[in-house]
Amino acid sequence: MGTQYLMDTNAVIEFLGAALPTSGSNWLQNIIDQNLHHLSVINQIELLGFKGSLAEMQTLEDFIDVTNVLPLSDVVVQRTIELRKNYKIKLPDAIIAATALAYNLTLVTRNMADFQKVAGLACVDAHQK
Repeated sequence: MGTQYLMDTNAVIEFLGAALPTSGSNWLQNIIDQNLHHLSVINQIELLGFKGSLAEMQTLEDFIDVTNVLPLSDVVVQRTIELRKNYKIKLPDAIIAATALAYNLTLVTRNMADFQKVAGLACVDAHQK
C-alpha cells in the first residue's frame, strides 16, 4: 500500500483554499485520490471550529466525510502524554504528532518547526513538493 499520511489542519486549509503551489496541490490530490490520507480527531475539531461561510463549511465537511478520522485512542493519549513530558509542544500539536506516531503516518504540515523536533516523526511540507 505505500506511505500513509496524516494531514495537519493547515495543510487541509491550504489545499482546499488553493494556496499550495501546483506541484504540492497535485501531490496532495494524488494522496487523496489513492485514499492515503487521514485526519486526527483534533484536526476535525480545528477544521469544523473555523467560522466560515456556508460554502466553506460545506467544503470542509465534504472533505472530512471522505477522510479517515482517527480517534483519540488510549495509545494516542499515552503517546501525547510522553510527548508533552519530553518536548515543549502545544497540546493540539502533541495529539497530532502522537496520532501520526501511533498509526505510523507521515505528517503533512506547514508547521515544520514545531514537529521536526519530535523523534521518529516523519514530516513533509506540501509547499516543498
